[in-house]
Amino acid sequence: MSHHFAAAGDVAGVPLKSTVGVGIPVSAEDIILQTFDNDDRKLQVCGSMRPIITELDNNKKGSIRTDVADLVMVKYKCSSNGVPITQTNGSTLPLVSSTSKDAEFGGYNPFDHRTVQYPTTDMETFIHLLKGSLGSGILAMPLAFMNAGLVFGLVATAVIGFVCTYCVHILVKSSHKLCRRMQVPALGFADVAEVAFLAGPPAFHKFSGLFRGLVNTFLTIDLLGCCCVYIVFVAKNIKQVMDEYVLEINVRWYMLMMLPLVIAMNLIRNLKYLAPFSMIANFLVGICMTITFWYVFQDMPSPKTVPYITDWHKWPLFFGTAIFALEGIGVVMPLENNMKTPQHFIGCPSVLNIGMAIVVILYSTVGLFGFLKYGDKTEGSITLNLPKDQLLAQSVKLMIAVAIFLTYSLQFYVPFEIIWKGSKHRFTSHPVLFEYLLRVFLVICTVCVAIACPNLGPVISLVGALCLSFLGLILPSCIDLVTNWEEPGLGRLYWRLWKNVVIIMFGILGLVTGVYCSILDIIVQFNQ
Repeated sequence: MSHHFAAAGDVAGVPLKSTVGVGIPVSAEDIILQTFDNDDRKLQVCGSMRPIITELDNNKKGSIRTDVADLVMVKYKCSSNGVPITQTNGSTLPLVSSTSKDAEFGGYNPFDHRTVQYPTTDMETFIHLLKGSLGSGILAMPLAFMNAGLVFGLVATAVIGFVCTYCVHILVKSSHKLCRRMQVPALGFADVAEVAFLAGPPAFHKFSGLFRGLVNTFLTIDLLGCCCVYIVFVAKNIKQVMDEYVLEINVRWYMLMMLPLVIAMNLIRNLKYLAPFSMIANFLVGICMTITFWYVFQDMPSPKTVPYITDWHKWPLFFGTAIFALEGIGVVMPLENNMKTPQHFIGCPSVLNIGMAIVVILYSTVGLFGFLKYGDKTEGSITLNLPKDQLLAQSVKLMIAVAIFLTYSLQFYVPFEIIWKGSKHRFTSHPVLFEYLLRVFLVICTVCVAIACPNLGPVISLVGALCLSFLGLILPSCIDLVTNWEEPGLGRLYWRLWKNVVIIMFGILGLVTGVYCSILDIIVQFNQ
């Protein structure tokens, strides 16, 4: 590990260069002066100072790799001229920006400066996009249609899919613009949020850290919420099989019995060793979906047996479940940043458009025929509606339970990394021990939440409405608005402003109503 200190300006008002390409934000009040003594290598610092910790990349001798998740954006304030100074991700930006608008239209092409060790092809990115979007939420789509109606659910799913895809488009486009302005090769999701406000009008600069924190916070809540849903999902599927062949006990006992196994799985620290579990899980999910469709299409009832549209007060639950299932914005920026030809990710046709079209069609098909088959008896997962007296159907429940259980560790990996990177500096004495303790603590928390709310429907709606409404709808529109505020502007009749305001209001409406209805349902279930 190497330690450096960043300088905001010297006594003469001439900006000093940072010792590394990435640093820690320094406020306007912090004037950092640094003097190097070549003989005894002493560093004298006046005012506030914050250490920048970088890591050596063992694959490249003599190189220094900065942790992007920790040290992505730097904002210095020169006391002499008040010019915001930004550096990021190994770039060599001038300390006083000239700015960046020229680079956006002229010389700098971020795609030429990306150095990805193992870039993915268009087909590989397409497969990863499907894998990231086709999760356990597809099994909850029949429940979503039950809260919307047959026809309204079909139309609303297509609309939500279109809006979610469009928001991904504007997020990626904003990322490309910001990379050109800041002259950096790539930005992650939280980075895009922070850089957009730093590179926008001065009035928005103060919100940069807030929005970066919100992205990481909502991503953590969303993914840990998914972990809670997985615990409930596995326990309910196992319970149905055990009730049929062994004995009936409360579903909460199954969650408690799963706890040691879940803890053991999540003590695996290296993502590489989780890859085989993911492959097994994908194989089992494919088999389960095939068998499930075989049951669903047998003796299909008439469409007249189910409502075409439900009462409006059920729509927020549909919205929360549908956006939970359809929204995969958390995987978008990593996929785009790792592409061999990132220009092919958006556009028409593009990897994103084709992938999301397939996702929307699959989700609509499962929701439509699942609700048509089981009507008002639709469960939180369509696998729970399969016959309880047939061995093939029961095997589906066990296989899907094993698949989701094996997926838990992968889902847990990202939120744990966010939390650990924000707190590991507090545990320097025994970092490995504290990392294991934090893993165990977070796993226990997810299981406790699942035990408290053992009903899939409201929990899925709550997570989708709270986190994904913000991450998938509200935030991309805010980023698009701030990024284009000055250049190219808001457009004729402020069309870009009104367009984003409509999407933001749609996201806020879904968030507020979805969270309210989901909490009410959870309270009702808890009292029962």
